[in-house]
Amino acid sequence: MSAILLAVFDEQADAESVRTQLVRDGFPTDRVELTSRSEKGRAGVQPGSSTHEQFVKYYRTLLNQADERSFAEALAAQVDAGESSTVAVHPRGQIETRRAVQLLEQAGAHEVVQHDLANQFFEHAAAPGDRPMVRHFMPENMGEENCIYCLLFARHHH
Repeated sequence: MSAILLAVFDEQADAESVRTQLVRDGFPTDRVELTSRSEKGRAGVQPGSSTHEQFVKYYRTLLNQADERSFAEALAAQVDAGESSTVAVHPRGQIETRRAVQLLEQAGAHEVVQHDLANQFFEHAAAPGDRPMVRHFMPENMGEENCIYCLLFARHHH
């Protein structure tokens, strides 16, 4: 399994909010996973005779080291009981890792588990700053020297 940041939240609304923020910030939707009692996400497609068993298999897939096994089981029990929700982020590189940790902590995660961060592939799906990159493509930014739209079409506005 590749690099994972797994954030644990007491409130599902906080987990939902940070998932939205991560995607808005540039993380692809297939690398941000919310899991809760009411929104099972990828845990819901795990084979199992009960929801708890599905959660255990899912968290064991994410946290597959021997020393993480008991945490995966405890987390599955908390999520199954509706006491916690999680957001898993699959970062690619140091910039994404730093940005994801920043957003997860700002959102109120009471724990952020880092797993296999040395196993990352490429960089820069997320913005290095706290402002969405899409703002650089918007015509409203005319006049800003870092606006791509302005740079491309500056000669038409003399």
